[in-house]
Amino acid sequence: MKQILSILLLTVFFSTNLLAQKPINRLTYDEVLQLAKDQSPQAILAKHRFRAAYWQYRTYVAELRPNLTLTGTIPQFSRSLIRYQNPDGSYTYIEENSNTTSLGLSLSQNIGLTGGQIFVRSNLERTDLLGTNKTTSYMSVPVSIGFSQPLFAMNQLKWSKRIEPIKYEEAKRAFIQSMEAISMEATRLFFDLAMAQQNLETAKLNYSNTDTLYKIAQGRYNIGTIAENELLQMELSFLNAGTALSEAEVDLQLKKIRLKSYLGLNDTYDLEIVLPDSIPSFDLEFNRVLTLAKENNPQILSYQRQLLEADRDVAQARAERGLNANLFATFGLTQRAAELKDAYIDPQDQQTVRVGITVPILDWGLGRGKVKMAQSNREVVRTTVDQALTDFEQDVFLKVMQFNRQDDQVQIAKKADLVSQNRYEVTKQRFLIGKIDVLTLNVAQSERDQAKQKYINTLSGFWQYYYQMRRLTLYDLEKNQPITTDFELLLR
Repeated sequence: MKQILSILLLTVFFSTNLLAQKPINRLTYDEVLQLAKDQSPQAILAKHRFRAAYWQYRTYVAELRPNLTLTGTIPQFSRSLIRYQNPDGSYTYIEENSNTTSLGLSLSQNIGLTGGQIFVRSNLERTDLLGTNKTTSYMSVPVSIGFSQPLFAMNQLKWSKRIEPIKYEEAKRAFIQSMEAISMEATRLFFDLAMAQQNLETAKLNYSNTDTLYKIAQGRYNIGTIAENELLQMELSFLNAGTALSEAEVDLQLKKIRLKSYLGLNDTYDLEIVLPDSIPSFDLEFNRVLTLAKENNPQILSYQRQLLEADRDVAQARAERGLNANLFATFGLTQRAAELKDAYIDPQDQQTVRVGITVPILDWGLGRGKVKMAQSNREVVRTTVDQALTDFEQDVFLKVMQFNRQDDQVQIAKKADLVSQNRYEVTKQRFLIGKIDVLTLNVAQSERDQAKQKYINTLSGFWQYYYQMRRLTLYDLEKNQPITTDFELLLR
C-alpha cells in the first residue's frame, strides 16, 4: 500500500515540476473578464453577428437612396436569318449580319411613401450592318423620365422603415448583452479554477497534516496509548489525503485548460488567478430595475419587432388576395441618324403608358386561407408576447430578490470559513495532546474544507448575479450609468 502511495505522490510531484517549468501568468478577476471580452471566441462571434446586422441595416438604408447605374453592351454580334414582312404582306427570310453597341445611364429613386419608383434614363445605341452594304446608324434617348407604381400591393418600404431600425437597435443591444453574458461565463470558469486552486492547496495541507498525525499515531500505538482501530483510521485518512491530492492536481489542470480555451490563450504560460478581495455592496429596487430592463433589454425590442412582422404578414396576405395592378409610364425624347452628332439634333418625343392587372377569379380559397393563416399567426405572436412579458417581469423580480441576498450570503460564508479554520486548529491541538479521537479531527477537517469551498462558491454566485443584472438591464447599477460601447470601433 505504501509503495502504491509513493508512486502516486511521485507522479503528482513530477507533473507539478513540469508545470513549474513554464512561466506563470497571474491574472486578476478583472483581467480575466477583459480578456474574455477582447479575444474569446464568443466575443469574436458576437462582433461578427453585430457586423452582419449592421450591413443588413445599411442595405435597407441604401434602398431609400438614389441609385445610379451604368449599363452597356460592348458588343452584340449577330449573324442569322430573320423573318421580314414584305409590303404585300408576304414573308421572306433575309440574312442579318450586324454588330450593336449600346450604353445607358439610369438614376432611380424608391418612394417610401407609396412604394413606387421614379427614374431618369439616357441611352445611346449604335448599329453596324456588316456585309456588302455596310451602314452605320445611331439611336439616342437623350432623356427619359418615368415611374412605376404598384396600385394595390403592400408597400414593402413602408414596413421596412418601421421594422429595420428596430432590428438594428436590437442588434446593438444584443451585442452589449452578449458581452455581459461572456462576463458571466468567464466568471463561472474563473471561480471553477479558483476552487480547483484552493482544493489543491487544501489537499497539500491535508496531506502534510495527516502525514504528521499518522506518524504521531504510530508512536502512540507503539506505547499503547491508542487502540489499533484509531491507528488504522489515521492511516486511512493519510491514504485518502494522498488520493485527494492527486485528484486535485488533475482537476486543476482541467480547469486551467477550460479557462485558457475560453479566453483564447495559448499554452505557453502556466495560468494562476487571484481572487478578488472585495465585492461592491448595494441593494436593488425592483421597480427601478424593471423600468431599466424594459427600456434597455433587447428582448423587449424583439417582442415589438415580432408584433410588427406579424402585422406586416397580414397586410401582405390581404394585398396578394385581391386585385393587383401596376402603373408604368415614361416620357422622353429620341432620335436616330447616320451620324453621331445628328442623333441629338431635333429629337422627337416618345411616351409609354402601361397598366397591368392581375385578378384572381378562381383560387379555391387560396388567398382567403393565406389571410386566415396570417391572422392566426398574429394572434399566436400576440399571446406569446403577452405571456413572455409577464414571465419577464417575474424573472426580474426573482433576480432582484436573489441579488439582494448575495451580500449577506458572502459575509456569512466568509465568517464561517474563518470560524471553521479556527475550529480545526483547536481540534488539531486537542488531538495532539490526546483529548479527542481521530474521527472528531476528521469531522473538523471536513467542515473546514467545506466552508472554504462554500465561500468560493458564494463569491462566485455574487459575481454571477452581478453580471446577470447588468445583462438584464444593460445598466451599470453600481456606477448608476448605462453600459455603452464604441460600435464604430467594431466595424473597423
